[in-house]
Amino acid sequence: MNKDTKKDKNKKPKFNMYWVYGGAIVLFIVMQILGGSGFDETNPTTPSQFMTYLRDGDVDKVEIVNRREAKVYLTAEAEAKETHKNSKPTSLLPTATKLPNYRFEFGDLQNFEDDIAKVIQTENLNPKPKVEYKTEQNLWGDFLIGLLPFILLIGVWIFIMRRMSGGSGGGAGGQIFNIGKSRAKLFDENTDVKTSFKDVAGLEGAKEEVQEIVDFLKNPEKYTNLGGKIPKGALLVGPPGTGKTLLAKAVAGEAKVPFFSLSGSDFVEMFVGVGASRVRDLFKQAKEKSPAIIFIDEIDAIGRARGKNNMSGSNDERENTLNQLLTEMDGFGTNTNVIVIAATNRADVLDKALMRAGRFDRQIFVDLPDVREREEIFEVHLRPLKKADDLDIDFLSKQTPGFSGADIANVCNEAALIAARNGKKAVDKQDFLDAVDRIVGGLEKKNKIITPGEKKAVAYHEAGHATVSWMLEHAAPLVKVTIVPRGRSLGAAWYLPEERLIVRPEQMLDEMCAALGGRAAEKVIFNQISTGALSDLEKVTKQARAMVTVYGLSEKVGNLTYYDSSGQSEYGFTKPYSEKTSELIDDEISRIIEEQYQRAINLLEENKDKLTQLADVLLEKEVIFKDNLEKIFGKRPFDKPVIVTEEEE
Repeated sequence: MNKDTKKDKNKKPKFNMYWVYGGAIVLFIVMQILGGSGFDETNPTTPSQFMTYLRDGDVDKVEIVNRREAKVYLTAEAEAKETHKNSKPTSLLPTATKLPNYRFEFGDLQNFEDDIAKVIQTENLNPKPKVEYKTEQNLWGDFLIGLLPFILLIGVWIFIMRRMSGGSGGGAGGQIFNIGKSRAKLFDENTDVKTSFKDVAGLEGAKEEVQEIVDFLKNPEKYTNLGGKIPKGALLVGPPGTGKTLLAKAVAGEAKVPFFSLSGSDFVEMFVGVGASRVRDLFKQAKEKSPAIIFIDEIDAIGRARGKNNMSGSNDERENTLNQLLTEMDGFGTNTNVIVIAATNRADVLDKALMRAGRFDRQIFVDLPDVREREEIFEVHLRPLKKADDLDIDFLSKQTPGFSGADIANVCNEAALIAARNGKKAVDKQDFLDAVDRIVGGLEKKNKIITPGEKKAVAYHEAGHATVSWMLEHAAPLVKVTIVPRGRSLGAAWYLPEERLIVRPEQMLDEMCAALGGRAAEKVIFNQISTGALSDLEKVTKQARAMVTVYGLSEKVGNLTYYDSSGQSEYGFTKPYSEKTSELIDDEISRIIEEQYQRAINLLEENKDKLTQLADVLLEKEVIFKDNLEKIFGKRPFDKPVIVTEEEE
């Protein structure tokens, strides 16, 4: 048997419910036609013509149907006349009864009867035409019309249930009862998943953890021979954009086992019990295909700690869903060949029962990438770009401190767009610098209306930042200063902050002093201050409050912290300290800030001529770089090879 024959056999028509619907409609139409005697063709006539036939003695019988229609039967002699040669009725179906020659509708029955009697009496017809009365009913049509409202209601209900269930799933009932079915997307050996661990740059520790899980599912004997057990769950925790979901996609691409992927919000529904039902169905499908992996993205949508926000009406339904998830992950009858991987950036709000060993045995922290990891991420995202030959990836990684993997992908894409906009054949270093400025600082607005006085104030403000940061050892060295408006800021300064794992008090104080350099310059030069230092004040106030209340760096307050890492303080209505301590904290914050402000003023007073010179260059060029500062101030004695951020006004 050849392949074509097999294909022809497989192309047999499959049963479809729409055939039943179509058959019912056709049957209804046929019944209507049959009930209305629609298969016979009777010649129409008018009441006046009928009266003429009646006077001529051509009428054998008149049949009055439903008191509104008359059927006329002619005598045999009349049918032979030339006048009635076309009156013989025809029928599509064979029938034993005689069919009427004519039919017509009349008005009032009483008047019609009187007219017939008058003609019979006047013409003295013999034999007299028969007058019969008949009532016709279409039982099938009436029955189906009576069912029509119920059919319509059932159809609307089926439509609504299908829409609520999202049209997913199959089975009996035409998807009506699939609202409690899992919405997880299945990736298996038949699904083409191109993401692999090669596409995940950085995240070395996290990759090792999840690779071990994949390896266990492929070669379980390697671990079980020593008595080990596979972790039942792994929780990926980290800031947004660090690659948690990408890591899960790589697991789906690497693992040769079924992989179920869904979001925590897929369990949430307006119907009671639907979330728990979907959890049961998800684990049922996974156990049927075990060994398998389940990935739940943004698990905090259903895993939030129970017992909080009891004012919410939907809280019970969410808790029922969480309880079912807890039972499925570690309860009686769980299947150890199903592993759950979850991701969230809100691990602090998750329920403790969900976090315990036996459910999520491992918590994998996916942090923001460092310089080396950023370089690897750039290499991944630069592959599809037509880049310049002399592009230094190490330089790019140092220009993007604090950037996540998603931010770096955005920088690469923005750089390609900028290069295309400028008609370049390749993406070069300047395009990437412009892309970083565009993402961090906002869109450049050269046409923004600004008065000469305001422009001068902005120039001295930015020059003050640059001067103070240049003079302080622990302040971040400057890379670029601009007074071209970007986004909401009128000016901006880019710095090279050192990436530190721990920060000492003198480093924080130097940073605060540099941040206050802008307002101090306005005070020194114009002897007045403005609202342009809002972002600076916000930054230093947060730093000073953190020094006093979080890190315990204030001698007067002491080695105390009022920081609650569990997040429970968010739900409290009282402060964790007394009113007296509150006053002390406020005094300490104010003292720290004012000391650094005075320190910045003193520095600028000592270097007032250099500050003025720098501001004049900035007013002239609008954008200055590190080289301009070196010409005025000389080489910075404590320069360190480090990285770029931005401060906005």
